[in-house]
Amino acid sequence: MNTALIAADRSPKLDILLAPLKPNEVEWRVASTTKDNSKLIVVPYITNRCVMQRFDEQFGWDRWRNEIREVDGGFLCTITVVLDGGEAISKTDGANRTDIEPVKGGISDAMKRAAVQFGLGRELYDYPKVMIELSASQNGKFIPDWAHQLLDRLVIAAGEGRLDRDVYVLKESQARK
Repeated sequence: MNTALIAADRSPKLDILLAPLKPNEVEWRVASTTKDNSKLIVVPYITNRCVMQRFDEQFGWDRWRNEIREVDGGFLCTITVVLDGGEAISKTDGANRTDIEPVKGGISDAMKRAAVQFGLGRELYDYPKVMIELSASQNGKFIPDWAHQLLDRLVIAAGEGRLDRDVYVLKESQARK
C-alpha cells in the first residue's frame, strides 16, 4: 500500500489557512534603504488579526488556542488546533522583543511565526524583492502614502499567480493610474 496516499488521506484540509492572502491581511515594513537612499526596500508580513481570523474560520474559535512563553530576549508561541477527529496538533515558533512595543510586538511576531508553521502566509517567503522609489522630499523611514495602493495590487497579483519578476520597483507615477 502506498504510504504517501495514507498520509495524504490523514491530512486535514487547510483551505482557509492556505487561501491566498488579501491586502488587508498583509502589512509591509521598511527593511532598509538603498545605499544612495533613493529607494526603500520593503518586506511583507501577515497581520496578527489575519492569524486570529483565519484560525477562527478554519477551526472554529473554540478549537484552537495559543500559549505564550517568555524566553531570554523574546517569546515562544505555541498554537494548538483540534482537528475534526479530536486530535490536537501543536506548532511552536518564536520571536525577539521588537523595538516598538517590545512585549506586544514580540508576542505578536511569535504568534505570526507559529501560524506560518501551519502554512498561513508561507507564500510571503516567495514574494519578489520590492523597492519603493523615493522623491527628494520623502522620508526614508516610512512607506509613502501613495505606495500603499500599489502594494495592495501586488498582494492581489501574487494571489492570482501574476507576479512575473524577481524585483518590483514602485514609483509614485504608477499610483496615479
